[in-house]
Amino acid sequence: MSFSRRTLLKASAASAVLGGIGAPMVARAQTAEFTYKYANNLPDGHPLNIRAKEMAAAIKAETNGRFDLQIFPNNQLGSDTDMLSQIRSGGVEFFTLSGLILATLVPAASISGIGFAFPDYDTVWKAMDGGLGAYIRGEITKANLVVMDKIWDNGFRQTTSSSKPINGPEDLKGFKIRVPVSPLWTSMFKAFDAAPASINFSEVYSALQTKIVEGQENPLAIISTAKLNEVQKYCSLTNHM
Repeated sequence: MSFSRRTLLKASAASAVLGGIGAPMVARAQTAEFTYKYANNLPDGHPLNIRAKEMAAAIKAETNGRFDLQIFPNNQLGSDTDMLSQIRSGGVEFFTLSGLILATLVPAASISGIGFAFPDYDTVWKAMDGGLGAYIRGEITKANLVVMDKIWDNGFRQTTSSSKPINGPEDLKGFKIRVPVSPLWTSMFKAFDAAPASINFSEVYSALQTKIVEGQENPLAIISTAKLNEVQKYCSLTNHM
């Protein structure tokens, strides 16, 4: 079975595939010999989870039910930091997460989050499929984690707001924006004189709805599947990470 980067994980702690939802009947019913958990923070309707379910069904069928991969999307098993602890302790076998979250354990993993370091996808893949990616994977391995050879593409990150469009750096001054729990994210937005607040993704919708923050930043696929358009008015294509 071959995999493309679109179905695999962000350069991080594990692989991105699971879940017995909608699995076809196998030739003979039997108890799974191996049952693994795959956790992520993405909504159930995100392309990664849709493809993961398809792959889980295929694996279950091809192993005649011996291998059961179970998907836990949308922070069902806890926050990003909780799940990172679980992957290290063996509570879950697979976890997809941002390199900037992983950077709390593996500092080199944060390089994909350096502001405006990559101008386009050609530059991204040349780096991540080349020597830079190999170096980062080596650092992850040193942390006693198993990492996939190919990186999962979640897309360039964009900025949304309930109060105003972000057309330039001056629009970020004093802007209350949610960022993941990561020093690199916080420092970048502080450099623009914004007011970043570190909030786990599971709490983003409510934080925007109750105006704890004015805006947030994420790839378009997450903005769409998490329905953030319901609590945000503007989406600016800032491509900042």
